[in-house]
Amino acid sequence: MQITYKGDYALKALLYLAMHYNKDVVSMQELAKKLDIPLKFLEQIFIELKKGEFVESKRGIKGGYFLAKSPKDIRIGDVVRFIDGPIEPIACASISKEYKGCADMYSCAFRELWVKVSKSIAEIVDGVTLEDLSNKVSNAKSFTYSI
Repeated sequence: MQITYKGDYALKALLYLAMHYNKDVVSMQELAKKLDIPLKFLEQIFIELKKGEFVESKRGIKGGYFLAKSPKDIRIGDVVRFIDGPIEPIACASISKEYKGCADMYSCAFRELWVKVSKSIAEIVDGVTLEDLSNKVSNAKSFTYSI
């Protein structure tokens, strides 16, 4: 699993929206400025986040973006998979029976290791929601990701 800049920025922007959940909408300009993300890149990311039903928008002068669902219902793993793809370190570690790229997949000495790594990663990223992170940031006395 590798988190790209796009994935990192998407997570940061969603966390920012989680911190403002049930408050005002947040403009793209505010997000770009507060999070130090290039505006054009952020716009592209939000097109994808909207397609993935993570965010919705409100048009107009006082328009902006907001989370499409509660922060407690958005798992970090879902965002990572949507933006950056599979979390498995290697394709054969997928629990999906669809992968046919290796004839030795079920006799491979390494596959069990990669499956364990994959399950551990999934347990971690699927066990954390935007609400969990939002609460952590709100309650922290010092945190490098200040909002």
